[in-house]
Amino acid sequence: MDGRVEITDVLIIGAGLSGIGAARHVQRAFPRRHCVVLEAREAIGGTWDLFRYPGVRSDTDMFTFGYRFRPWRGDRAIAGGQAIREYIRETAAEAGIDRRIRFGHRVVRAEWLSAQQHWLVTAERVGTCETVEFVAKFLFCCAGYFRYDHGYMPDFPGRERFSGPVVHPQHWPQDLDVGGKRIVIIGSGATAMTLGPALVDSGARVSILQRSPSYVLPAPARERVMGVLRRLLPAYAAHAAVRAKNIGMSTATYQLSRRYPDTARAWIRGRQQRRLPAGYDIDSHFTPRYSPWDQRLCLTPDGELFRAISAGALDMVTDRVDTFTETGVRLASGTQLNADIIVTATGLNLLVFGGIELAVDGEPVRLPNRLAYKSMMVSGVPNFAYVMGYVHTSWTLKADLVCQYVVRLLRHLETHGYTSATPVADPSLGRDRSVPSFTPGYFLRGSARFPSQGDRKPWRLPLNYLLDLPLLRYGPIDDGALRFAAAATEASAAI
Repeated sequence: MDGRVEITDVLIIGAGLSGIGAARHVQRAFPRRHCVVLEAREAIGGTWDLFRYPGVRSDTDMFTFGYRFRPWRGDRAIAGGQAIREYIRETAAEAGIDRRIRFGHRVVRAEWLSAQQHWLVTAERVGTCETVEFVAKFLFCCAGYFRYDHGYMPDFPGRERFSGPVVHPQHWPQDLDVGGKRIVIIGSGATAMTLGPALVDSGARVSILQRSPSYVLPAPARERVMGVLRRLLPAYAAHAAVRAKNIGMSTATYQLSRRYPDTARAWIRGRQQRRLPAGYDIDSHFTPRYSPWDQRLCLTPDGELFRAISAGALDMVTDRVDTFTETGVRLASGTQLNADIIVTATGLNLLVFGGIELAVDGEPVRLPNRLAYKSMMVSGVPNFAYVMGYVHTSWTLKADLVCQYVVRLLRHLETHGYTSATPVADPSLGRDRSVPSFTPGYFLRGSARFPSQGDRKPWRLPLNYLLDLPLLRYGPIDDGALRFAAAATEASAAI
């Protein structure tokens, strides 16, 4: 440790989409307060700077995925990774947030000290043996939910036998030549459905090997309504109208799909049939056993996946891996898929709060034993908030609500002379570790590491933007579940 301690009012962890948004909200609401952003990597963008695989893009429309305070001005509703990365960086530069970021700082430990009413945060300087400490009144974690150093990789038998490259999309080699190559993509999620058409466009012959199918839905790459509204309305009004339309449509689609799953299946199937060759085996390759939105739907802009299938450049293969061979993958059915390159689009590894070791007055915070307050704070942990976006619609809609709530909470503390707010769970609260009807593999593998939900508000939210909005943007701060304290009267909070 170099002995230096930096003091700040609000310490934000992460300079990705959520972290830059959080800094902008705090900076605008409290221009005289000191705010620092710690980022483990050397660039702004988070996920959108890390992921560089071919075709990487948003899987929700940019008019809701973009910031509410800085409307998306691009002409594509489904945008590529580079455009999103530039959008985040431009947002940071315009607001001067880039000057508040400490790059190459990985937070490893944060301890709340009740007597001092502040956080003592320890960060490592990446690539060195140095550590540096920060003192912060409020800690805001915007570090996402998965490990950046490696993705999920099953232990495929015979992997060492394969003579070609085995690539995980999370760490795509920028010099990988795919032109004219036979590529097998293992996976059935959004990454596989994005990579396949992009590799075809680069001249590859692609097979997507999936153990079980996913719902894949064609969606317009451009927002047609926006083009009309921009000619009739001021830019801000056109954006607000399209944003409201898309929020309403996505919410209605999700709710109706959950209520009428058979109707949703039939609707999705009809959209697929119009894009696929006559007689294509939709049952085998695009009809999951689960209901729509038990896992997130995969979007394919303008039906690009189905177009590649129709052109004969991409095959869907629904089977299991038996073993890797020298020349590809042998399937459980005995079929051999020959490949020059194998891509393992097999998912993510969850990482809670960036792997930070949390403590309160010397006692480690064991997150699985805690409850999540409003899906953004942790029982018994003062002055700490985190962003966890929606799983069935735009991540940023929830991130924006959390940021607005944090600003309101900080203002409440300032107005009433408090120095801390601690969520305190009633002992009678029931616990529920599940997210209703959400079953992707990465979530099932790691959800037990997160705080539990309670069985009622405010310890359980509906995960519906239109219902969460009045609670987080306008609901009372002092709702009986927060314990407020001033420096002279702080006592240990019960959990």
